[in-house]
Amino acid sequence: MKKNQVALYTVAIFYSILTLIPYVWSIYTSLKPTSEVFHMWTPLSKLSFSSYRYILGNFPFGRWLLNSMIVAVIVTIGNLIVNTLAGYAFARFKFPLRGVLFYVFLATMMIPGQVLLVPIYMLLANLGWINTYQGLTIPFLMSPFMIFLARQFFLGLPKELEEAAEVDGLGKWGTFFKIFLPLSRPLMATQVIFTFQGNWNAFLWPVLLTTGQHMYTLPVGLNSFYGQYNAYWNSVLAGVIMLTLPMILIFLIFQKQFVKGISTTGIK
Repeated sequence: MKKNQVALYTVAIFYSILTLIPYVWSIYTSLKPTSEVFHMWTPLSKLSFSSYRYILGNFPFGRWLLNSMIVAVIVTIGNLIVNTLAGYAFARFKFPLRGVLFYVFLATMMIPGQVLLVPIYMLLANLGWINTYQGLTIPFLMSPFMIFLARQFFLGLPKELEEAAEVDGLGKWGTFFKIFLPLSRPLMATQVIFTFQGNWNAFLWPVLLTTGQHMYTLPVGLNSFYGQYNAYWNSVLAGVIMLTLPMILIFLIFQKQFVKGISTTGIK
């Protein structure tokens, strides 16, 4: 192994350990009894899952988990459909004002999210969608950035594939579903990871659009520990650990395709 490789691996391992320390410490603190939370070291004999049992038994944690799962899954599936089809259309179809429309989509990425808070809230209020699943999901079923990512991915696929499909008698939809969609697994995995993570951890829109405890998502529910409930840091960290577990599972499932997509970006 070359010296530069040794140095690279050393830095990578050091950075990985440095990144893991806060997460490991959070797990450690979540297992402590309340009286030991602010102690640096706690004997292993005193560690337990009492904080996890406490929040599961005393708070509507299951309802918050269900709300987060419903919102994240609906938004992720919606984005997969809309973004992939839109990116494919921009990359492979020729229609009037295609370039203008695409740049309009790109321009929306430059608008600060804070500017959209009031108009979107007023629109959803007029529709009666405040404190509903419709309000938490429908406005977020597409992403200009992911449409851009999908377009660039489909532009990178050889045109000969499309021409061969036409020779075999496939139409536009057949070409997409039988040729391009199976090849777009890295793109789909990337969208799933980023979209699911963004909506699973979302706080600003859910806290703005939910007015009842029964509609809280997990981040909003955990934040309410500080005000409505007599919760302690070990309980809060136990909730945070459970909040991260689904995201870790999603990444483990899609990591192979995700890494493949990152490594092949820009290669035709």
